[in-house]
Amino acid sequence: MTARTLSAAALSAVMGTAALAEPSGLVGFLMPDQASTRYEEHDFPGFRAGMEKLCPSCEVIYQNANADVALQQQQFNALLTQGAKVIVLDPVDSAAAAGLVTLAQSQGVKVIAYDRPIPGAPADYYVSFDNEGIGYAIAKSLVDHMKAEGIPDGSGVLQINGSPTDAAAGLIRDGVHRALAESPYETLAEFDTPDWAPPRAQEWAAGQITRFGDQIKGVVAANDGTGGGAVAAFKAAGVDPVPPVTGNDATIAALQLIISGDQYNTISKPSEIVAAAAANIVVQFLNGETPEAKTTLYETPSELFVPAVVTRENIKAEIFDAGIQTADQICTGEYAAGCQELGITQ
Repeated sequence: MTARTLSAAALSAVMGTAALAEPSGLVGFLMPDQASTRYEEHDFPGFRAGMEKLCPSCEVIYQNANADVALQQQQFNALLTQGAKVIVLDPVDSAAAAGLVTLAQSQGVKVIAYDRPIPGAPADYYVSFDNEGIGYAIAKSLVDHMKAEGIPDGSGVLQINGSPTDAAAGLIRDGVHRALAESPYETLAEFDTPDWAPPRAQEWAAGQITRFGDQIKGVVAANDGTGGGAVAAFKAAGVDPVPPVTGNDATIAALQLIISGDQYNTISKPSEIVAAAAANIVVQFLNGETPEAKTTLYETPSELFVPAVVTRENIKAEIFDAGIQTADQICTGEYAAGCQELGITQ
């Protein structure tokens, strides 16, 4: 499997292909949950901006299923009834979404799987970050850090996965498994977090702290919400310092935890990049074109982007110098001193 590496020109590149097209039609943008703030703060704004540029006469309907499979099915069916020509779908349940893909395609409606793949029925296109690569990268980063810190071979780590109904979470898990299998460390316990809910990750981590105590030398968490839940569990248990914990999504809360030293890494993946790519694919479908497959995943033509791992060492360059976040947003209150220490602020 190959993937496309992000560059400074990536956003303009993915939006340039369909720049001359002037189609029209109803387009749906269906997101899965509100456990992560990314959908309202980044994904939909990025998609809306792409569609406004490429298809100003298109009507875009955005809805979030709030982790409810039945609600997302209702939203999807409503779009079909309203005459949607293309639906961008980030599924709550990847297996259940296969039926939606089949139904839409039987009516001539194109489905773009977004962020999370749909293994059970090939969508017309899939656009995402390279999720298996993300899992491998965050776990390998943690392993390298533990080695550098002199953590002995055979020491224990916890693995906190995402939702068991999310195929992207499964890809992240597979990447983590691969990195840990190559490492000298032992996985003490592993957990699939229902709906990616941070409180469930925190509750599970608290139980493992009671069970394993100081045997836990690191935690591979699949995203910033589950990682933040693990950090909260260690703090509630009075563990100081907190063992290194991974993350993914570069949320504001996670970036602040990295600055304070309570979270080891995250993944910087500006969702606007993928959202713009999705808008480009939508417009090609509306023009009757066949979008180019950069790679193939689950028998689906795909475009996958490779994001960057962020730690305290490179957070200034990857997040602040790159303009993804500003010091005004992140370097508040108790995090101001850390920002000064890292050269983010003066």
